[in-house]
Amino acid sequence: MSHPVPYLHHYAMSPFAEKARLMLGHKGLTWKSVIVPSVMPKPDVVALTGGYRKTPFLQVGNDVFCDTALIADVLEHMAPAPQAPSLFPNGQKGLNRVLAQWADHALFWTAMGYNFQPAGAQQLFAGAPPEWGKTFRDDRAAMSTGMTRIRPTDGAAAYKSYLRRLADMLHEQSTATPGQPVFLLGNAPSLADFAAYHPLWFTCTQVPVVAGILDATPSVKDWLARMAAIGHGQMLKSTAAEAIADSASASSAGARFDHTLFGTHEVFQDEHGIPLGAQVTVSGESFGPEATEGTLLAATRTRYTLARQDERAGTVRVHFPRVGYVLKAAA
Repeated sequence: MSHPVPYLHHYAMSPFAEKARLMLGHKGLTWKSVIVPSVMPKPDVVALTGGYRKTPFLQVGNDVFCDTALIADVLEHMAPAPQAPSLFPNGQKGLNRVLAQWADHALFWTAMGYNFQPAGAQQLFAGAPPEWGKTFRDDRAAMSTGMTRIRPTDGAAAYKSYLRRLADMLHEQSTATPGQPVFLLGNAPSLADFAAYHPLWFTCTQVPVVAGILDATPSVKDWLARMAAIGHGQMLKSTAAEAIADSASASSAGARFDHTLFGTHEVFQDEHGIPLGAQVTVSGESFGPEATEGTLLAATRTRYTLARQDERAGTVRVHFPRVGYVLKAAA
């Protein structure tokens, strides 16, 4: 089944957005680019998500998919094998998901702790107004209330260890298949590669002044080059106004909940004693605690779906993965 061209709501320096852009390229998809602010306020974002403000999110009509873990599943169903390269080329779904979760959390926060040392922050905000660095820091502090952030000195040691682990994985693959290009789990990129790539991409491209940490693992640098060569697919420039109007149009046309985006017709697995149709909130369990409120349409083994109304975007269905998110009855 064909689907409308998706919108990716993102901004250039977002590492998780780079993960999504590269997965779109891997799938060979055409997509519409909507640039969002890197800090609050984000009125156009909230019109579609209802409160979720992390970057990126994917929009297909009036369906909005939050978190790159869920975006990966959606892209796998939008462009399945063999018509497009798989994110699970060797069928290693469990291993890929576990490695991706480690990369999106432990590796990411360690790399960011290292990247935002004084030299890195100075380069990142070079040329920006003096108050911009404080605005960015204050915004991210609000998103990480209660989190223990990794200091640059601690991050440096852990980052080096993680890079050696990635190098070990690449060495194991090169030994198993000599003479072939290698990725973390075989001879083709998989979800684990895209998740591990984006924090290192940030080091190399956004704060190259501190990228010397990669010199001790040349195989990782070669792997980064192979990943970057995948590219971003066919990007079409768009606007938030177009995306919001597209959502409203899909809503007014009576578009139905599209299970084919997930490859399943399962809609309910109760873990909370909250029935379908109830008013609920979903929020991140740690980083980005802003809640989205709506009517619970689905609670499957892997995701939540809420329906909400917006005066500009119409009826929007907002989807979250279960892992990493908290479902509650609305107050």
